[in-house]
Amino acid sequence: MHFRTAAILVGVLAALISLYSILEARLSEFYIFDSPSLHALAREAIATHGNDTAAMVRYIVDDLSQKHPKNINLDQEWVFNNAGGAMGAMYIIHASITEYVIIFGTAIGTEGHTGRHTVDNFFHILTGTQTAYTPGPGSFLPEIYPPGSMHHLRRGAVKQYKMDSTCFALEYSRGWIPPMLFFGMADMVTSTLDVQNIWCTGWITAREMGRNLGAGKF
Repeated sequence: MHFRTAAILVGVLAALISLYSILEARLSEFYIFDSPSLHALAREAIATHGNDTAAMVRYIVDDLSQKHPKNINLDQEWVFNNAGGAMGAMYIIHASITEYVIIFGTAIGTEGHTGRHTVDNFFHILTGTQTAYTPGPGSFLPEIYPPGSMHHLRRGAVKQYKMDSTCFALEYSRGWIPPMLFFGMADMVTSTLDVQNIWCTGWITAREMGRNLGAGKF
């Protein structure tokens, strides 16, 4: 009996691993965005609206909603985000199982741990400056990302980062998004205990992921 149960569990595990391998190999087929296009859009927003962050956000959302009318959240539902010791505000423009596009930033500055994730993360700076640090031999200077630049945190990598006052960015992640949610919610669940913010963040994320099921080339 125990042997049969173990055999079933091994079979299920093997099936799940096979399914993951298939999906991982075809992951790009789920994407509807790409970082070069979003980077160009961020730079257009900066060139058009200068330091007017609100106007830049509207410009970006209007452009994306024209290109992807069924996949963009037009309601600016801003919520606090506490993750890795850093605190800022975010507006979820798009979320699915394999991608998210948000505006993230702070008016007063913040610092924290990026987390180690199952995605490639692209941080397109709109206003302010972000700095980052990766420890290592000879690594004693910060990486500096001013407006118009892009900070790429590679899948599985980790850094310390800091955003100065009035720093906002167009953030794009592609890969497996659900595992990130534990990191994104942990500080709120174990530290801030802001139940209203936890509910709003969870509801908006689940709603957007639900309505974007099937997005991509399938």
